[in-house]
Amino acid sequence: MDHLVKALASDLDRHFPVLVSELQHGVFSGLRQLTGDHHRAEDLTQEAFIRAYRAMQTYPAERIKSMRLRGYVWTIALNLLRNQARAESRQPKPVRLEDAGYLPPDPPDSHAWRRRWQMLPTAQRRAVILRHVSGLSYQEISDATGRPQSTVRSDVRRGLGRLRTIIDGEDNRSIQ
Repeated sequence: MDHLVKALASDLDRHFPVLVSELQHGVFSGLRQLTGDHHRAEDLTQEAFIRAYRAMQTYPAERIKSMRLRGYVWTIALNLLRNQARAESRQPKPVRLEDAGYLPPDPPDSHAWRRRWQMLPTAQRRAVILRHVSGLSYQEISDATGRPQSTVRSDVRRGLGRLRTIIDGEDNRSIQ
């Protein structure tokens, strides 16, 4: 990413598409798991990159050179997700097209994972998804969430432990 940071600092318009192509899959995958909604994850991913680009246009080159890009983009994405959740909690929830039978359902396994994710406390769910679905480093997760790196490591470790317990419980029920 160091080469990309320098390139962005020298010519943002030319090199920003490279940033998008390098990070979009991880951001989308993580948001898909955090939201449980393909279309919402797409929208949030697009908006995160739009906001990153607009903000970076106003930054001096030196500030761009000092950025940790994945953490920066994820900070924006998580803030968008939080803001959207706050706004949705204040409004009545519309019927989703998937629920009304207009769109094909997700594969059964994705439903199982969505249920498992929801059983984890928010901080653990976010940390495990960012680490193991989106591939962020502990430092990048710390940058994106504003939590100390040691806390992020603990969240990941505890979240994985809880997931193992959840999956073991599922296995035991299927045997009986």
